[in-house]
Amino acid sequence: MQTLARAFVDLGYEAWRPNFRGVGDTEGRHDEGRGELEDLAAVVAHLKPARLALAGFSFGAGVQVMLAQRVKAERLVLVGVAVTRFPLPTVQPGTLVIHGENDETVPLASVLDWARPQDLPVVLIPGADHFFHRKLHLIRGLVKAHCA
Repeated sequence: MQTLARAFVDLGYEAWRPNFRGVGDTEGRHDEGRGELEDLAAVVAHLKPARLALAGFSFGAGVQVMLAQRVKAERLVLVGVAVTRFPLPTVQPGTLVIHGENDETVPLASVLDWARPQDLPVVLIPGADHFFHRKLHLIRGLVKAHCA
């Protein structure tokens, strides 16, 4: 999501936005998160960033949760996290979870069921759908305020 990349660049991070397998002109096929996780782990291992924040949207947020189990990140930001797509482990305290009130793809109740045992707050954007149409500026502001 371009909005997340811009917010992190504004915060002084270097941002990378790799496409997952089978997206756009990439090689390979969708691998239900397994291969995508390996691809992202390879990017982090290759680049060896001095500062690492992991952020993602929907399926990508789910893959970032799994990556956070392998690498140490300063920040973890999850937008519309796909908790119904695959079982996700717990996340580090201080993780920012943003969800749309009217998300028709990932029900809010499912996100709360995942977050509740972790005592993990969920920031709700009123009126937002899964793609946060006309609400992206709110995401950028939340990320910048949370991670500043």
